[in-house]
Amino acid sequence: MISVKEAKYLISQHTTTLNPVSVDLANASGHILAANVYAKYDIPAFKQSSMDGYALKFEDHQQELRIIGEMAAGAATEIAIQNGETSRIFTGAPLPTGADTVVMQEKITRRDGNITLNDPNLKPGANVREKGSEIKTGALAMEKGDLLSPAAIGFLAGIGINEVSVYPMPKISIIVTGKELQHPGEVLEFGQVYESNSYSLYAALKQEGIEQIAVFEADDDLEILKKVLQTAVADCDVVLLTGGVSVGDYDFVIEAASYCGIKQIFQKVKQKPGKPLFFGTKDQKLIFGLPGNPSSVLSCYYNYVLPAVKALSLKNNSIIEVQARLTHAYAKPSGLTHFLKGKYENGMVTPLHAQESYRLSSFAQANCLICLDETKAYFTENEILNVLILPA
Repeated sequence: MISVKEAKYLISQHTTTLNPVSVDLANASGHILAANVYAKYDIPAFKQSSMDGYALKFEDHQQELRIIGEMAAGAATEIAIQNGETSRIFTGAPLPTGADTVVMQEKITRRDGNITLNDPNLKPGANVREKGSEIKTGALAMEKGDLLSPAAIGFLAGIGINEVSVYPMPKISIIVTGKELQHPGEVLEFGQVYESNSYSLYAALKQEGIEQIAVFEADDDLEILKKVLQTAVADCDVVLLTGGVSVGDYDFVIEAASYCGIKQIFQKVKQKPGKPLFFGTKDQKLIFGLPGNPSSVLSCYYNYVLPAVKALSLKNNSIIEVQARLTHAYAKPSGLTHFLKGKYENGMVTPLHAQESYRLSSFAQANCLICLDETKAYFTENEILNVLILPA
């Protein structure tokens, strides 16, 4: 049995970033760039008005100017102005040849096809976006490792990029074991419980932007589990098994993993909940055997699975670790790290009720996991503890 620190280290050492793929820009949101992106064009590609108004030569701004036409955004025909002339212009439209300044429409007087300017503060080049002012041809637009946020997607689209190289989101399989499980909405027979682990894991993965998630059921049948596990390992980057990793007669995960050629990295961690946690690999695929109790599943997910899933796509872990003061004293047996469901607020943290591993009611109210060191048995009021803030 290994420590929590050792378990996290071993998982990180066996987690390799997935190979980059090219995707349409429209499908790249939330991904991490796998290569630098350079501008193919000057943007804007021409001098452009930033206001609705009139384009002119600045040297003419103190005289009456004759309107010779207008330029709208998307105009296909160029206009050239001479001294003493102006053109009506709209935001985003190309500047007429010869013009160097735009006066706002609110600062002119128009009469009989001519305008007079009423803007004593007008400067040369006012209200004009220069060619390449956003970015110039060949310039670095975004760097490898940058997150493709909505703004980043819009920026790249605006400079003409339609495809990018990214680190893909992993494909993940969830395998549920246990013949005592019943689907929500069905009538419970004697000895049955409702299956919730696949629901909580699926929701947690979707929250992280994971789209390719498969869910399998294997009951407590070794032969079925072998077949399902083989399929999952072949098709996915990460496999999450729930249940079947303890020491009962019907706990087949370890045997099935060995049969499928999965290399066991560790089994059992000095923690509560989640002591029977299994981790193995095959061809850079990650296989987690999670205990069957619902709170154990989520505690192991946030501590071990989520950081690995993030690392596969080169994304920062969304679990934030902070320090907080304990609102009241708490005691536990020494020898295991305890992860308590808690409420964090204003630098203080409170353990919630119902800490048993089979109970999810308190996890549903929690916004953090409180980490209690394995070597200690008693924690005093106002003692500073490490706290994992759960994704909102």
